[in-house]
Amino acid sequence: MVTITDKTNINYSELLKRPVEYNPEIRTTVQEIIEKVRVQGDSALRLLTKKFDGIDIDRFEVDEQTIASSRNQVGENLKAAIEIAARNIERFHAAQKVSDVEVVTMPGVSCKLVYRPLERVGLYVPGGTAPLISTVLMLGVPAKVAGCNELIVCTPPPVNPIILYACSIVGAKVFTVGGAQAIAAMAFGTETIPRVDKIFGPGNSYVTEAKMQVSAMGIPIDIPAGPSELLVIADESAIPQFVAADLLSQAEHGADSQVVLISNCNSIINETLDEINKQIKNLPRMDIALKALENSYAIKVETVERAIEISNTYAPEHLILAVASPEKYETMIKNAGSVFMGNYTPESAGDYASGTNHTLPTSGFARSWGGVNLLSFTKTITYQSITPEGIQELGNCIVEIANAERLTAHANAVKLRMEKLSNQS
Repeated sequence: MVTITDKTNINYSELLKRPVEYNPEIRTTVQEIIEKVRVQGDSALRLLTKKFDGIDIDRFEVDEQTIASSRNQVGENLKAAIEIAARNIERFHAAQKVSDVEVVTMPGVSCKLVYRPLERVGLYVPGGTAPLISTVLMLGVPAKVAGCNELIVCTPPPVNPIILYACSIVGAKVFTVGGAQAIAAMAFGTETIPRVDKIFGPGNSYVTEAKMQVSAMGIPIDIPAGPSELLVIADESAIPQFVAADLLSQAEHGADSQVVLISNCNSIINETLDEINKQIKNLPRMDIALKALENSYAIKVETVERAIEISNTYAPEHLILAVASPEKYETMIKNAGSVFMGNYTPESAGDYASGTNHTLPTSGFARSWGGVNLLSFTKTITYQSITPEGIQELGNCIVEIANAERLTAHANAVKLRMEKLSNQS
């Protein structure tokens, strides 16, 4: 972890550049995968699953009995933990429900906006070395609360029973297909996997590239997402042991993750770095964390306010305010995916069970994107209703603008109504 002292001539956008580079080979490979799945459907999925996962699959959908029986393969303590996390996530997202809006913009002219859930959503759950229960909950619970009729989960084979159990809680259909091919299947549909209205979920660089490519083809996705990242702002009240643990919790995600510590206190920086060296030795994913730390920084600043200024430039996915009275800095935070306030609010809480959503913008996208929330699973429809009196009041305005745009038929659609009303009077 590189330690530097803040100076006015430092370009933090360049210094803290995420350790991810554009890979044209990945782009080309993903293009080929998407086209194969779009044209060949299930047959392409079978070939790609054999190629990338080494598994022959005849049936992609996991049957209901297998999903139901997964309950017997999950320990009671874990089931209780999953239920607590799901309940908290449900409470927080249920509170985000918004009311429809109806406004009389002028006499006789009424406009309404209503919220409707998406009918069918696709949830991608990565495979790899760990069963990502939290991803199922963070996507499936809000979709359920929003009222989505059908939840389609795609996850690489073989599927861990814990994932199936989490899917049973949210009532999702599960298909054993992973990678870019799963994104393509949900985007365009195959003989067995239905086309979805929107795709959610994290993944490796191939999955991320596939989401970006299908998005460019008109299929909505949740947010642009890349490797995980964390920025911690710590003052003299911070607890180095905690700060080190938080930094390592993100560093262990992947070699391309990035963590940043900013403090106005030299001793906090030094003690935190010492703690990192102690704690990392006990991590099973030590090699991964060490790699991530090579692209990470500790920055000494003069004030907490300066630290927040740098953080806003970086726009972190996760931001921890390990400072005294963190609430007084709340309004200064302009760019962040999710903020964790005080010494006893670890980022892990948001990852799993506090209730907020952990699907957050990375790579600086927090400047213009927010994380997944209840409204991510909805769409809006507007209505308008105009009375005869209303069209007489508004009509000349519409005709004037339509004529200025040289759209005569637009103007005529209004003038004919006004003439009919005039003839009736």
